[in-house]
Amino acid sequence: MSRPDLRARVEAARAQRERDGLLRRPRTCEVTPDGQRLVDGRTLVDFCGNDYLGLARHPDLMAALSRAAAVEGVGTGAAHLVSGHRGEHAALEEELADWTGRERAVLFSTGVMANLGALQALLGAGGLPGRGDALCVQDRLNHASLIDGAQLAGAELRRYPHADAEAAARQLDARPDHPALLATDGVFSMDGDVAPLAALATLCRKRHALFYVDDAHGLGVLGTQGAGSVAAAGLDATQVPVLMGTLGKALGTAGAFVAGDAALTEAIVQFARPYIYTTAMPAALAAATRASLRLVRADADGRREQLAANIARFRLGAGQLGLPVMPSSTAIQPLLIGPAEGALSASRALEAAGFLVVAIRPPTVPQGAARLRITLSAAHTPDQIDALLDALGRLPGPAGTAAV
Repeated sequence: MSRPDLRARVEAARAQRERDGLLRRPRTCEVTPDGQRLVDGRTLVDFCGNDYLGLARHPDLMAALSRAAAVEGVGTGAAHLVSGHRGEHAALEEELADWTGRERAVLFSTGVMANLGALQALLGAGGLPGRGDALCVQDRLNHASLIDGAQLAGAELRRYPHADAEAAARQLDARPDHPALLATDGVFSMDGDVAPLAALATLCRKRHALFYVDDAHGLGVLGTQGAGSVAAAGLDATQVPVLMGTLGKALGTAGAFVAGDAALTEAIVQFARPYIYTTAMPAALAAATRASLRLVRADADGRREQLAANIARFRLGAGQLGLPVMPSSTAIQPLLIGPAEGALSASRALEAAGFLVVAIRPPTVPQGAARLRITLSAAHTPDQIDALLDALGRLPGPAGTAAV
């Protein structure tokens, strides 16, 4: 009997993705002195990044990074639990906990690692007896890392229709004898809408389920001091015991954290494998993030207000043009196309017009729901937004109004 060839199976899967028009490749996007993107020799206005407040190139962040690197060096050389935990890390964790109104925060190198690690630690019971009997209930449109985290923990994963708190209740009620965690995005990364956090928090309290919110796209831009979608919903640490946030979007640096009470965060430190076995982020990056956090909390130059104005300007113009923009009040403004090839064609047309807007296709979004994921920043000017709207209006077919 001949063993099936693993390489051939992998290649067949790749070839099928190419035939389906879903193959993806990284492109080199250099940053120009004025903050635009240089792609294949052309300067483009970036309307698909997540630098929502335009802080990635802020001089305070770059100065903090440079100062700390001169002292700390570029890398830490070890995991947090070995010798990689520096004073800058500890200070950033304290400031993140204070910002989000929680007892403690734990740093991770990426948001994916934070979700994988935290869910593995909380649902997997640290490998103790009982592992595998936990229930994890999730929104169907949650980020892939939340889904993967539950599966890697060995939990029973049950998903409910998007933003349907009543359906979430039914999923919890299906396993009343299981310890349970309900996880949701705060702001959904592909649709841009906000989860029904208050209703979900009430549900978790009544059903004795731990509530976990991934607020990667809400932190920095929503709520008082930019403390995120949870704060904007008027919820505190009692109602949302576990909060994950990323540092590479509105805060303009890189990394992530999970915040909660002392007992929960200590369990994450003890049992989260992506935390235990990963080299700590550079201390200089933590210093830059502290500088960013000060800017975000004070918002002295009104970046959140400018972002809100840019969102309103875009949505008003899109409405006037009859563009099929999905119902989102956040910086994520998806333009639903449908077929993957249509989204790719629209993306190429926008690039020819001077705009970088990536087509989002399956499996990132469901079949038939390919889209242009347009993201707005406080750094965008009114003229840039108006020019993008003009280009969108000239797209053929369902993406624009040229064929109408």
